[in-house]
Amino acid sequence: MKKYLLALMMTLVAQGAGAAVVGHNVEYRQGDTVLEGYLAYDDTIKEKRPGVLIIHEWTGVSPYEKMRAEQLAKLGYVAFAADIYGKGVRPVGPEQAAKEAAKYRGNDRSLIRARAAAGLEKLAGLPKVDPRRMAVMGYCFGGTAALELARSGADVLGTVSFHGGLSTPNPADARNIRGKVLALHGADDPYVKPDEVAAFQKEMRDAKVDWQMNFYGNAVHSFTNPKSGNDNSKGAAYNEKADRRSFEAMKLFFNEIFANR
Repeated sequence: MKKYLLALMMTLVAQGAGAAVVGHNVEYRQGDTVLEGYLAYDDTIKEKRPGVLIIHEWTGVSPYEKMRAEQLAKLGYVAFAADIYGKGVRPVGPEQAAKEAAKYRGNDRSLIRARAAAGLEKLAGLPKVDPRRMAVMGYCFGGTAALELARSGADVLGTVSFHGGLSTPNPADARNIRGKVLALHGADDPYVKPDEVAAFQKEMRDAKVDWQMNFYGNAVHSFTNPKSGNDNSKGAAYNEKADRRSFEAMKLFFNEIFANR
């Protein structure tokens, strides 16, 4: 794991040669709720470029999402880690996180869609962003939110879910999806069970979505986050191969959806 992280850091340094990545918190609103996301971009790029919305895990916007935003900025995108929970709402520990996430993952997904849409609107309105070239991605809870944003009919060219929840109370809404979908899934994930995976695939087929799904062997939930530890028996654990492979899959997906646009 240490060797991989060192190699990843060296790769990012190489990718960022000549880059001037700027990152800072951004306040915005959804209705009366104040939200605080994190924006990252390469300040040396002057032309408008694609915008990528990142939606956080169940603990809210954290250094992890900020790191991912900066990774994407080094690839030439304007990346915005959106805030679903609200400014200052950052659950600590699984119990608090589960309680907060449950407010958005119930049978009424209107709030999670509205909060994700507010982040997309904020990103699309930035002067460095080409609003015709937008994508959304999310991790765990954020994967669920990203898919719900796509199901709402949001104007995005692509949606990426990293080890996200795939179920929805309204599968017929997949007919509203306007772009392509990529789901990146741990093959041994105990929290997103085979019947949920099968239902998601049926949902995509029935709606005639252009979709892909990658499975990563020996990977469980939260396989992209080193803070998940390395014990698969706990159900959530980091897997360096799955992390690397899924990020490369995302890069290829973005190259495809943004090509010639």
